[in-house]
Amino acid sequence: MNQLNPRQQEAVLYIDGPCLVLAGAGSGKTSVITRKIAYLIQQCEIPARHIAALTFTNKAAREMKERVSNLVRGSAAKGLTVSTFHNLGLNIIRREYKSLGFKPGFSIFDAEDARSLLKELMLKDGDLDSDHLNLVQNQISNWKNDLITPKRALELAQSPGEQTIALVYQQYNQALRAYNAVDFDDLILIPVDLFRQHSEILLRWQKKIRYLLVDEYQDTNSSQYLLVQLLVGNRGALTVVGDDDQSIYAWRGARPENMAQLKVDYPQLRLIKLEQNYRSTSRILRVANHLIANNPHEFDKALWSEMGLGDPIRVVRCANEDAEAERVATEILTQRLRKQNKFRDYAVLYRGNHQSRLLEMKLQQHQIPYKISGGSSFFAKTEIKDIMAYLRLLVNPDDDNAFLRIVNTPRRHIGTSTLEALGSYASQRQISLFAALDEVGLHSHIPEKNLERLLRFSQWMKQVALNCTTNDPIAGVREMIDDIDYVGWMHQNSPSSKAAEKRIENVFYLVESLQKSLDKTADDDEDDEKRIQDAIAKLVLRDLLERQEEEDESDQVQLMTLHASKGLEFPHVFMVGMEEDLLPHRNSIDDNNIEEERRLTYVGITRAQKTLTMTLAGKRKQFGEHSPTTPSRFLDELPKEDVEHEGFGEHNPEKNTAQGAETLSSLLNLFD
Repeated sequence: MNQLNPRQQEAVLYIDGPCLVLAGAGSGKTSVITRKIAYLIQQCEIPARHIAALTFTNKAAREMKERVSNLVRGSAAKGLTVSTFHNLGLNIIRREYKSLGFKPGFSIFDAEDARSLLKELMLKDGDLDSDHLNLVQNQISNWKNDLITPKRALELAQSPGEQTIALVYQQYNQALRAYNAVDFDDLILIPVDLFRQHSEILLRWQKKIRYLLVDEYQDTNSSQYLLVQLLVGNRGALTVVGDDDQSIYAWRGARPENMAQLKVDYPQLRLIKLEQNYRSTSRILRVANHLIANNPHEFDKALWSEMGLGDPIRVVRCANEDAEAERVATEILTQRLRKQNKFRDYAVLYRGNHQSRLLEMKLQQHQIPYKISGGSSFFAKTEIKDIMAYLRLLVNPDDDNAFLRIVNTPRRHIGTSTLEALGSYASQRQISLFAALDEVGLHSHIPEKNLERLLRFSQWMKQVALNCTTNDPIAGVREMIDDIDYVGWMHQNSPSSKAAEKRIENVFYLVESLQKSLDKTADDDEDDEKRIQDAIAKLVLRDLLERQEEEDESDQVQLMTLHASKGLEFPHVFMVGMEEDLLPHRNSIDDNNIEEERRLTYVGITRAQKTLTMTLAGKRKQFGEHSPTTPSRFLDELPKEDVEHEGFGEHNPEKNTAQGAETLSSLLNLFD
């Protein structure tokens, strides 16, 4: 507690009612949450198994759990829940699957699975273009996040197009049920519906979770807000931590107004502000405060720091986007030379992914190592999706998406006409593809030779499932991979033996992950079949939430979108493309959503610890032609006394001479 400032201590010690901790960027909110958990266990004597802390990423949950384990040692921390919202939802569905009408081993559909299912449903109604498919998928996700059922969506429809999407939503949900599956949004929606309809089940979970803490509360959507409200009930045993100025996910359903709603739902709410920043210089914070003050606020706060005044913020206007990318690359090289910094001390932030292409070219030309954050997920790799599909089918034979992915991988000479005939028969009988293989009636629909291949696959899968549940499950999975000669298949279908080895390595890393997940549940009372079902479900969910969150400590400049930068910090930050139509983005201008774009700019500014440079291009290429740009309106909202401008027509030979002398001096020092 001695390491906390007075406001942080107040947030830890207050347990007399619901508490909102308004935590500014870099204000040590994780320390508050982890120490409060320790305080609840050690001083308030609430058993760890009755405490839950929720956040949005596996990385944040891991970090929180590690910090708590350093504060609360031994058995005192046993049973503590530190997880994402979706992991908690998964656990609730797993425990209550009978009440929900699911069979054990239900599947979780990721975005690609959901998209495939929607595509199949929509193709039945005629032509389909990808833009329309995206629209439907996003609309269904938004409806689920806002707790709108297919029936209600149909009632609310105001056009034939909306009616059509609502009907697809209805068919989609019915198909998920038939597949014994849920999608990502269902992991919150289904527990909320369950609790609203079954008070006895809700009471059981309220007794289990006696104190609830929620991180990044400004990112909650409607269904997550209601889940928290239901679990807390009338007790008010709740601490939420958030910052409405960092709410930048409205496009995926986040509602910053949920923080204001807390005051309505909990009139006795205690508000505690964390305004001391431990990350940035006073100048950077002053600029951030000045900018965000242009947004309306339910809660006022002003970040401050004891890190010294620091350098002025630089706004550099370049001739065009090529000159802008060149300037950023040469600045990084020059600053690194002058100050003997590392490449990893630098981050370049931008509004859209397309802005990274030119930056990459310039960094490559100058031989500057870099890393683009947000690369492809481990679980998005073909080999991982193949083996995961086998595992999904093992625990849920009704998962038609998994069946279709693997029935011919590796090749079993089962043609598309055979699969179409199987699909047609299964649809008529309203059963899954795998279940259809057990029916005598199928013989009259598929030629004997083709049917024999399908039945061979079915019998083999059943044997694998039996092997995994009656013997060592991991040995069974390894044997399955050997049976299909997946290693040989990788060598046949990879561009080189080195690429094949890498892919094989990925497969066995997946098997090791499954082993670790099983080891964690070794003490549970569940049978082997239930344990392997749970372990596979957790692996699927880990993919959906994580998408390769592991950190890279190598010496590289970090390139990322402003959205991806949230929660990170860097000594030196470049924010590029500070122009109207880029930041704020044209879509946000058209939708009159400037406030969120201002929050996004605020997030970018508060990533910087020591220096911040903002750049813009005087002209930018659009539709093959260079057009003049307009500087971002946000630049006019920065305090003039804290900002230095360059490239706006000013003339300062003394400054140029001084910079040249400093660079020369740095070069000479290298040779001393």
